[in-house]
Amino acid sequence: MNYVLLYTGSFFLLAWGIAHLFPTKSVVAGFGDISVDNRRIITMEWIIEGVVLIFVAAVVASVTMIDIASQVSRMVYWIAFATLNVLSVISLLTGAKINFLPFKLCPTIFTASSVLILVGGVV
Repeated sequence: MNYVLLYTGSFFLLAWGIAHLFPTKSVVAGFGDISVDNRRIITMEWIIEGVVLIFVAAVVASVTMIDIASQVSRMVYWIAFATLNVLSVISLLTGAKINFLPFKLCPTIFTASSVLILVGGVV
């Protein structure tokens, strides 16, 4: 059951991270007429969040495949849990206040994935 929880949490993060990468151009365009520097900053931040989610998913899945019970794996699960909850709080205070459903889903996906990882890997 632990493997199912860990891989499910990783899958949610992987899917949501990939989902961040595809609409980047349209998201930036949605900001309207802004400076080139601001376009670059928004593009960078949007891509970075997607890459971070993919990275966390890959690390959690990798340590799970190698040795689910090792001390390194347990530390990775704790770090992933903490990181995802920090991202969740940031999303709650910023993106979740925007009237656009995908932004409102971020805190739920981050928190759900973090709980799956914690329960699957530590508890």
